[in-house]
Amino acid sequence: METGGSSTTAVRKLSLTPKSIIFQKFGNEALYTVEEVQDVAQNGCPGLAIPQKGPCLYRCSLQLPDFTVSSGIFKKKKDAEQSAAEKALEKLGIHPSTDDPSAEEACDKLIACVRYFFSDEFLSSLHPLSGHFRAALRRDGDLYGSVPTSVIAACDSKLCNICKLINPKVETNHFLLISYIMSAAARLPEFVVTSEGQLSIWRKNSYPPEIIESSLCQQSDTVDSICITGMHIPCSVEKEVQPVTLNISSTEYYLDVIARKLGLADGNKVMMSRTIGKASSEMRLYFAAPKSYLMDQSSDFVNVEVHIEGLLNSRASCFCGQDIYGDAILASIGYTWKSKVLFHEDITLKSYYRMLVNLIPGGVYKLSREAILAAELPVAFTTRTNWRGSFPREILSTFCRQHWLSEPVFSTSSISLKASSETSRLDKKLKVSESVEQDKECVSGGGTATNDLKSVGSECAFKCEVKLFSKSHDLILECSPKEFYKKQSDSIQNASLKVLSWLNQYFKDPNMSSEKLHDSASALDIRFHPENFLKKFSLYLSMLNIQQSETQRGNFLRSNSMNTQNTLPENGVCCLSIGGPDSGVYPSNGCLLFISYSVSLVTEGGNMKELLESREEFEFEIGSGAVIPHVEAVVTQMSIGQSACFNTELPIQELILSAADDSVRLIPLLLSKVCWLEYSISLLRTTEPPEDRMEQAFFSPPLSKQRVEYAVQHIRQSCATTLVDFGCGSGSLLDSLLDYPTSLEKVVGVDISLKSLSRAAKILHSKLSKKSDVVPHNDVKSAVLYDGSITVFDSRLRGFNIGTCLEVIEHMEEDEACNFGNIVLSYFQPRILIVSTPNYEYNVILQRSSPTNQEDDLDEKIQSQSCKFRNHDHKFEWTREQFNSWASELAARHNYSVEFSGVGGSVDIEPGFASQIAVFRSRLPPHEDNYPKDEGLAHNYKVIWEWDSNNQSRSSL
Repeated sequence: METGGSSTTAVRKLSLTPKSIIFQKFGNEALYTVEEVQDVAQNGCPGLAIPQKGPCLYRCSLQLPDFTVSSGIFKKKKDAEQSAAEKALEKLGIHPSTDDPSAEEACDKLIACVRYFFSDEFLSSLHPLSGHFRAALRRDGDLYGSVPTSVIAACDSKLCNICKLINPKVETNHFLLISYIMSAAARLPEFVVTSEGQLSIWRKNSYPPEIIESSLCQQSDTVDSICITGMHIPCSVEKEVQPVTLNISSTEYYLDVIARKLGLADGNKVMMSRTIGKASSEMRLYFAAPKSYLMDQSSDFVNVEVHIEGLLNSRASCFCGQDIYGDAILASIGYTWKSKVLFHEDITLKSYYRMLVNLIPGGVYKLSREAILAAELPVAFTTRTNWRGSFPREILSTFCRQHWLSEPVFSTSSISLKASSETSRLDKKLKVSESVEQDKECVSGGGTATNDLKSVGSECAFKCEVKLFSKSHDLILECSPKEFYKKQSDSIQNASLKVLSWLNQYFKDPNMSSEKLHDSASALDIRFHPENFLKKFSLYLSMLNIQQSETQRGNFLRSNSMNTQNTLPENGVCCLSIGGPDSGVYPSNGCLLFISYSVSLVTEGGNMKELLESREEFEFEIGSGAVIPHVEAVVTQMSIGQSACFNTELPIQELILSAADDSVRLIPLLLSKVCWLEYSISLLRTTEPPEDRMEQAFFSPPLSKQRVEYAVQHIRQSCATTLVDFGCGSGSLLDSLLDYPTSLEKVVGVDISLKSLSRAAKILHSKLSKKSDVVPHNDVKSAVLYDGSITVFDSRLRGFNIGTCLEVIEHMEEDEACNFGNIVLSYFQPRILIVSTPNYEYNVILQRSSPTNQEDDLDEKIQSQSCKFRNHDHKFEWTREQFNSWASELAARHNYSVEFSGVGGSVDIEPGFASQIAVFRSRLPPHEDNYPKDEGLAHNYKVIWEWDSNNQSRSSL
């Protein structure tokens, strides 16, 4: 199900939400109070003996002057508020119409709105437009009381929505909107006055003197004049954008001042764009109305035609999504809601270029990180915990708003991971943020991502399709990834990132051939509609081409202008120098790196050095492409505590000017001098990646998955009927076992983490409750989860056919690990015991070298480098010799045989397996006489959850 429009042109419904209707009727008298409601549901896992806190839910109380209503309970605050407003409307007997008004009805509404704007009541209101009406009463001569029509069109969104019902083209053609307003005014000859060829409207009869006096007294401008800085944007892209100063006295209408800067007689001839940026902004573009702008005020409303001739200002047009003609002024000034003070703030050249950079997907990310010259849009979405800056979905939504597109449409699909040989093959490739090929029929997900499909314990993989539409609902592009992800949110973020990556490629190289453009799109599973795509982005790209050619003419680094020794030529790095002692601690793929850096502009000969950007601490994930290639190439050569300095070519001019504080002074320098960027970096510290993230970077399927598969194969071959997993954690092994037909009848898990046991219970309950549908030949009749330490004996787990302990012992102290070995083989006495633990010798590969160089000088690396443990919680990690010694002595002491193996790597290639495994087998026959007699019924574990095929889930409590 999609949450956007179709590819056909359609008129959007003009419908108000219940909350909007309440606001129209009661304003600030409507008081909403939202309270959080606790949900004590156990999330679909009956019998779990651990109290579960449900998701946050909300209830809203709406207080009106005469009564109060309360909503139901909702997951989102805004839904609770809308529900309360809806109940209030029901109590008031108001039933909002869902039908669109006809074009004739829309015309009548438009005329009524124009009439209301010139009423006595509106003049004293706090509507932003009323500020312009009061300012018009300060104008002199023939301009007294004259309100520019472009102001009415730009400052009231309701008018625009009404006119869209008459003609949907109003969305992108503000000249058409002005024409409709003028036509509406022409139908009010007894109330307002218009003049042929003039873009302004007067009230026919003067306001009563007391109304004028009251309104002007309330106009609380406290200074005689204000001085603000805007930007003059020439129509010709060959001319530079320059700051412009606006001096506005308290007796002037600011639009008249802007008109004079544009060479016009008065503000009635000035056109005003819609706001740019955030909704509360008053930043707009002002330009002269084209002389060819003719209108027939007596023509039929539906058949109004607009004829525009003039030079299009591409730089200005790309900011507001409207056609701007001739020179324009960008200024942040105007009247706002609930205030009669003229709002104003300066726009600097730096902020102008930051707005320009914000039009590029990669620029949105750079600005979100406040690292324009260091950050780069990452190439992969790894984990939410490692991602820094705005998330891909958020960036894509921002990009669409900046380019006046509809909000992106996300459609999710899911696939059920059923137990079959084919699913087994799929599951081998599935990672938290890795993909699988689609071999199953998709189940359509509903609209944007919801939590309904992502219930805990559900065996589903997700993918997401993204579509971008224009405001008129023309399909621009669609991305249909083939990859599935374990988390629905990951599927949405990765699909968004694919779209952003392709758009970023295109914006960086707008002159790429059509063949290359289509190839790059296909590589990212994107299909675009060239006509709609180029129509939308041609203005921006034509402007960008000029900017790039200007930069290339004078400011790119020349190979003969600097020393090219100590370079990384494939990364564009020159004059690299690294200082400081080698600490031996190097960053590795997946780790979070903390650096401090500064970037300066340096001219040939070193005559000038201008600081552009600096950060005392900047964090990013190595290997994700989250920084520019130059920075990543250098920091991977450094150890913690070292500093580096290097030079690079200049990026596009917009990036430099958006980072520089004094952009005005730098422009001539960039065009006339040979210069480059100098980076200074200090490597502060690194946070090693979680063990699973580190392993995922080197192994596919991940090492954790390989360990589980190894254990599953041995369990199936053993024909065991009972199994206990010591240190079961979240139940990954038990979960995987239920996907296969086995001879197991009873499975047990033991762990000391209640949080992990809770997750395991939910997963097992979900799967066991429907196991007959998932795995027809799975004969598990009972399952139990215990809270307890595996170094303490519990007689209920004695004599199981098989025991497993995967990557657990390294989380204990070494003496505890030895104690566990003795207890499990002397008291629990499973017929078979499988134990795995990390191979410390393999850490040198995981933490320092790339996977392609595992065998190069390995002995030297192991001897010269002191590696860290793979997980901060590991108390020890054994070499192969240490592990073999521990296991062999343990087996001999308790009459077991032992064989060694592993996963990840190879026994024949140093340093062996990444994860080493010992399989113990009892030499004694399975008789009761073998068990110690003095233990009796030692029940030291607490049952957290249990299930049997007859009574289903139940708790011991």
